[in-house]
Amino acid sequence: MAKPLIVQTDFGLGDAAVSAMYGVAYSVSDSIRMFDSTHDIRPYNIWEASYRLIQTVSYWVEGSVFVSVVDPGVGSDRKSVVVKTTGGQYIVTPDNGTLTHVKKFVGIVEAREIDEETNRLPFSNESYTFYGRDVYAFTGARLASGIIEFEQVGPKINVDDLVELKTIPPTIENDIIKGTIDVLDIRFGSLWTNIPREMFKQLKVDFGQKVEITIEHEHRIIYKNITTYARSFADVSIGETLLYTNSLDRIAVAINQGSFAKAYNVGSGTNWIITIRRAPKLIYE
Repeated sequence: MAKPLIVQTDFGLGDAAVSAMYGVAYSVSDSIRMFDSTHDIRPYNIWEASYRLIQTVSYWVEGSVFVSVVDPGVGSDRKSVVVKTTGGQYIVTPDNGTLTHVKKFVGIVEAREIDEETNRLPFSNESYTFYGRDVYAFTGARLASGIIEFEQVGPKINVDDLVELKTIPPTIENDIIKGTIDVLDIRFGSLWTNIPREMFKQLKVDFGQKVEITIEHEHRIIYKNITTYARSFADVSIGETLLYTNSLDRIAVAINQGSFAKAYNVGSGTNWIITIRRAPKLIYE
């Protein structure tokens, strides 16, 4: 039986691009089982594509094939690759940094460059702008359906040579944690940081206690305030801010039933810095 084929892109659903990718996959094999991860990645945002992969990859069965297409360099000399993760999943994608978070936090055991002489939609070799359809959906479907094995994708390449985006690891010093806002929970406006729960625990803050949060962008303070460390949104009043542990076991900031990102005009990436410490005690004389 064919393995799952999971697709994420920055194409949106306003035109037929995603449908065309589906059509190519089903033309390869009508036994394909296709699933959408997201098509709402912000256009050209490779960082977000990388992060969305670690939200999902590890939860799919061994042999699952992911096709990720956020490809602002389409038609250039950037490589097209397929990698195998430590969990046995495969990812088909341009080698442009999309694999950054998977490589760092999941692990990649082998990488191969796609041989476009054999793994490309027939009669598409004069098209240079839709690799998502012509190369990635086609190759992903051949791999998921068992028509080709991983070794038949193309020549093996060094995992260490895969393109990686810049990441900044979180730090803790003098009971102050500094990290980055890696991504936004787009629909609800929460801020997802790169600070792991285990690091935050070193502050010895219990649920219901207060922390001080500072958010900076390009050396300018965007937000600074006291908030509650909570198990979940229901632990605070509607409209109140909270600090919590998200589904990836990392620290996040939110407004209960509101968008923190919109309320305070906060973005994401390595230039969005968040600092967390225990809230200072107020002494009244």
